[in-house]
Amino acid sequence: MIKNELPNNPKPKEWLADDLSQQYIADYKPFNFVDGEGVRNSLYVSGCRFACPGCYNKIAQNFHYGHPYTKELEDQIIADLAQSYVQGLTLLGGEPFLNTQVCLALVKRVRQEFGHDKDIWSWTGYTWDELQQESADKKELLSLLDILVDGRFIQAKKDLTLQFRGSSNQRIIDVPASLATNKVVIWKDLVH
Repeated sequence: MIKNELPNNPKPKEWLADDLSQQYIADYKPFNFVDGEGVRNSLYVSGCRFACPGCYNKIAQNFHYGHPYTKELEDQIIADLAQSYVQGLTLLGGEPFLNTQVCLALVKRVRQEFGHDKDIWSWTGYTWDELQQESADKKELLSLLDILVDGRFIQAKKDLTLQFRGSSNQRIIDVPASLATNKVVIWKDLVH
């Protein structure tokens, strides 16, 4: 395979949010049905270094794309999450784990306001094993999630029939169960 046909592969702690994030948001989509289970409010952060060929949101790879994250947007997300029919929050991008300043602030507020009544999903180009070797902020964000869809999008493994994933190498991980057992536990509602 030609090198540019594969995503970038960072070494542990090579890419740090403190160095890269501009705390920009590519988009916020309230009340959608596509970014995880149930009705969700989805925050798309700006900036990603994986540069997966075939990325569905290539414009959001730019750390300066969109607009700065604000307290007003955070307040709106919390108000939208308060709706009884909303199941939870989804973090996408860009790369949430390269925007931990934004994502941690929001996720901590969600937990403060709703406890675990609202679930939190995140997509990432990092694999579970890579996140175990990463910076403290990335590990903290991981610890506050319910579901993680991990792994880079690999165009050669693209499969449009997969549930909540773009390529067959990606997994839907139950984060609390995985942290408790110290091994990857796949989401119980996975449809093969």
